[in-house]
Amino acid sequence: MQRISACVCTRACSIFAAEQKGGGTEGHSCRSILSLPIHQQRDQPDRAARRTAAVMGNRGMEELIPLVNQLQDAFSSIGQNATLDLPQIAVVGGQSAGKSSVLENFVGKDFLPRGSGIVTRRPLVLQLINCSTEYAEFLHCKGKKFIDFDEVRQEIEAETDRATGHNKGISPVPINLRVYSPNVLNLTLVDLPGMTKVPVGDQPADIEHQIRDMLLQFVTKDNCLLLAVSPANSDLANSDALKIAKEVDPQGMRTIGVITKLDLMDEGTDARDILENKLLPLRRGYIGVVNRSQKDIDGKKDITAALQAERKFFLSHPSYRHLADRMGTAYLQKVLNQQLTNHIRDTLPGLRSKLQSQLLSIEKEVEEYKNFRPDDPSRKTKALLQMVQQFAVDFEKRIEGSGDQVDTYELSGGAKINRVFHERFPFELVKLEGDEKTLRKEISYAIKNIHGIRTGLFTPDMAFETIVKRQIAQLKEPCQKCVDLVITELVNTVRQCTQKLAQYPLLREEMERIVTQHIRDRESRTKGQVMLLIDIELAYVNTNHEDFIGFANAQQKSSQMSKKKATGNQDEIMVIRKGWLTINNISIMKGGAKEYWFVLTAEALSWYKDDEEKEKKYMLPVDNLKLKDIEKSFMSSKHVFALFNTEHRNVYKDYRQLELASESQEEVDSWKASFLRAGVYPERSVDKEKAEAEESNTDGHIHSLDPQLERQVEIVRNLVDSYLSIIHRTVRDLIPKTIMHLMVNNTKEFIHSDLLAQLYSCGDQNSLMEESQEQAQHRDEMLRMYHALREGLNIIGDISTSTVSTKAPPPVDDSWLQVTGMPSGRRSPMSSPTPQRRAPPGPPRPGGRAAPSRPAVSPDPGPSPSVPSRPNRGPPPGVPRISISDQ
Repeated sequence: MQRISACVCTRACSIFAAEQKGGGTEGHSCRSILSLPIHQQRDQPDRAARRTAAVMGNRGMEELIPLVNQLQDAFSSIGQNATLDLPQIAVVGGQSAGKSSVLENFVGKDFLPRGSGIVTRRPLVLQLINCSTEYAEFLHCKGKKFIDFDEVRQEIEAETDRATGHNKGISPVPINLRVYSPNVLNLTLVDLPGMTKVPVGDQPADIEHQIRDMLLQFVTKDNCLLLAVSPANSDLANSDALKIAKEVDPQGMRTIGVITKLDLMDEGTDARDILENKLLPLRRGYIGVVNRSQKDIDGKKDITAALQAERKFFLSHPSYRHLADRMGTAYLQKVLNQQLTNHIRDTLPGLRSKLQSQLLSIEKEVEEYKNFRPDDPSRKTKALLQMVQQFAVDFEKRIEGSGDQVDTYELSGGAKINRVFHERFPFELVKLEGDEKTLRKEISYAIKNIHGIRTGLFTPDMAFETIVKRQIAQLKEPCQKCVDLVITELVNTVRQCTQKLAQYPLLREEMERIVTQHIRDRESRTKGQVMLLIDIELAYVNTNHEDFIGFANAQQKSSQMSKKKATGNQDEIMVIRKGWLTINNISIMKGGAKEYWFVLTAEALSWYKDDEEKEKKYMLPVDNLKLKDIEKSFMSSKHVFALFNTEHRNVYKDYRQLELASESQEEVDSWKASFLRAGVYPERSVDKEKAEAEESNTDGHIHSLDPQLERQVEIVRNLVDSYLSIIHRTVRDLIPKTIMHLMVNNTKEFIHSDLLAQLYSCGDQNSLMEESQEQAQHRDEMLRMYHALREGLNIIGDISTSTVSTKAPPPVDDSWLQVTGMPSGRRSPMSSPTPQRRAPPGPPRPGGRAAPSRPAVSPDPGPSPSVPSRPNRGPPPGVPRISISDQ
């Protein structure tokens, strides 16, 4: 008995010395303990255990976890905590496995609800922080400190009921609790509801699936460490914790096994093979703990006393004595700290990459706010000047185009104005052209009215001039419309450029007003100049123009045109346009509207299944085709136009017209302009009225039997065509130039030279430069996020330089599964042979050389025990074990 006590004391001294010096038992002697009185010898291991429990696991962690908590706090302020997904330790296990007791041992206080059935019905995110004072805080009760841990328990129960009710339901929304205490290590744990299979009371029938789905939300994350809690007095092979751990972590890199209730095993059984990682081994092994029993809790036994009792249990138990330095709550804390350190370090590269990408995305915007000085008296003046200069630069870039920061999603203002000049404006001009019959009829009326009662021998030039001037006068409307379209694009461009002034709403409003008013002022001047150009053309019909065919060549030109049309033109096969359009008027019975790839040439409109142009669906000749607008349907967002045959024939299969649709009006207008180049003109609103008038006209002038009149009409027609083509070329050239000079370029010059002066003359500049409340909040938020991201990167750098990773344990050998049999009888299925088959560890071998021992698989095996363990711990199955008796 005396020798056993000395052995226990020697073991305690060895552990104490190893913990103080960092390894081994050199330089320490047991004589100082053995020389003490018996009662002091008994107290010495307890003191060592208490001191060990107080200091074990904190070494090297005082700086790491506060940095991580600082990182969490830095990002919680910008709403990034969830996306960072910082490492956590999730505690999983079946009901009544001892999870609550393990957590309370970490905290050192009784604070978790207890009871029968499912008690934990919401995840509890428990952040333990080493602090000189002791209190608790809930995230949902910010600013309220809980000193009494009975109130903490009551608040957990109340908050659980607030979210889940009183019918034992569960919720995946976590309860966030921070516990500050000098008696805890800096750890973050998640307590999850215990797994169950059979609903009890008012629990839902699918309670098992609900709990499982909720657990998987936490434990499937790659940076979540699993603390798999299993009771020692039940079959380990049926452990719910190990089952779910094996499912989500088959390699075992994230799982740490915890065996509870070692003191409640049947007499003659132990869990030695499990704790030595021989039975159902885990890569990171198992750690045994002894929690308080319900009797201890009812007897108000505090956790400090429970930790001392736990330490005595492992030091005195013959099956666990050689593992005492790797068992207990204190060692579990140390292992968890080291695993958390490794896990955090492994996660840092991903966290750093996330932070850097977020920082890069906001750095350009924050650059504008870095030099913000609200107390600078010249700040508003400088800002006003910068805003005006930036507005001028942006406006010019959008009009003139720029190689940097090109918008790839929509056309800029300059590109839209270009489309107005070269697509919309020519389209409006062509819409004025009448059909051949109408033009000939007008020429015939003009010739007859000029001759009057007389019979003319020569073709009157007055008929030509009358028809030409009438056609030229009609150009005023499309020219004015061109000005209106350009004004619309300029105003839209101004609004787009002032979007950067959102932080100064009054300045933005005033700047838009001044520039828009200038554009409106230039509108009247520009339209007046455009009308002047048309009036100039009306003032004098220049029949000596070098491109005008003249009377002598009119007949010859007519015959040449007819011959050219008869022989055809090779240019007609040239592709005018390609693109996607939707055939809109296909009935639902035939599949509804479909999108095809259209190809337009001077001869035909073809469409294909796709843009590879391999499968042609149809080819429609463009002869006798016209186009017209279709009102937009309230059920469709697309813009539609239609093609129809002037001879009232079906255009496509059974359809009188072919309705084509596109997503934007700009695309529709562009297609219309392309059809003009193919000779497909828009329908005039007066066509129908003139056709009816022509049919009701009984004088039959078109079919006149007078050959001289027919010849005169043909000559005048050719002359009109020739002269109008000259006028159209001139108008298409001069109108855009006039608009550019008087409207666009003048507006650019006004913005560069006069806008700032106009702003200064409009009133108080300080009021113009008042920031909007939303912009001030946005600036503060962006600066706060920027500094938090920078701080987070600095913290990651500090963690990387102040910590060291430990190597991961090697994979477990599956052959260990066969080392220990599964005896039946009174032994537990997870137990090893009875103590009668095992003797306590014997004394050292002669010569002072300790018997070899097999180290347990653990992340940190710690110092080698001074008490030797029995050799040959693992004989092959079927070979009886030989105990070593004390000598």
